[in-house]
Amino acid sequence: MAGASLWKGSAMRWLGNRGFASRFGAVAAGGALALALGAARPAPPPPPGPSGPLSAAEQAAAFRAAGFRKVGSQWKACGDPGRPGYEPGVIESVADRNGDGLPEAVITEGSNYCYGNVATGFALVSRQPGGGWKLIFSSPGVPTFLPSHGVGNWPDISIGGPYFCFPVRRWDGTTWVPHGFQYAGKPCTK
Repeated sequence: MAGASLWKGSAMRWLGNRGFASRFGAVAAGGALALALGAARPAPPPPPGPSGPLSAAEQAAAFRAAGFRKVGSQWKACGDPGRPGYEPGVIESVADRNGDGLPEAVITEGSNYCYGNVATGFALVSRQPGGGWKLIFSSPGVPTFLPSHGVGNWPDISIGGPYFCFPVRRWDGTTWVPHGFQYAGKPCTK
């Protein structure tokens, strides 16, 4: 459930991109979303290892590793021509996801133009032992880090989007390979 906060931010972006927030009010949409996401449950503990805010220089390096470029005060990657509902890149979370003692950052960007119905894309970047940042994985959708793991202790990633059966990717030591589908923690079929 570590991805619940990512889901909330991305789902609010999704609602906002479709006019729900403006039609029904952000408070009403947020309240309904909070109930749908199980806001009454206590928040899960943070992942072990380094987490928290990055310095401005580390943020810039993480964005660049994810393929973003700075345009004015915004970080952009997808080439959205400035359509309504565009949300520039933000660092959604920083945590040591694979237990190597170095942080990973999840960077998201919102755009129907670039990411279709899901309206969100993400990049997972990792700080390297030498201090630089490296792109680990990117995809349209909303990442949820699962308790199961692949090679190198990398957590499996469920990639949420519209509908109710999400693809799961697992690191095999070389690339992120398909590893089934799931919804609400249970296997499903497309």
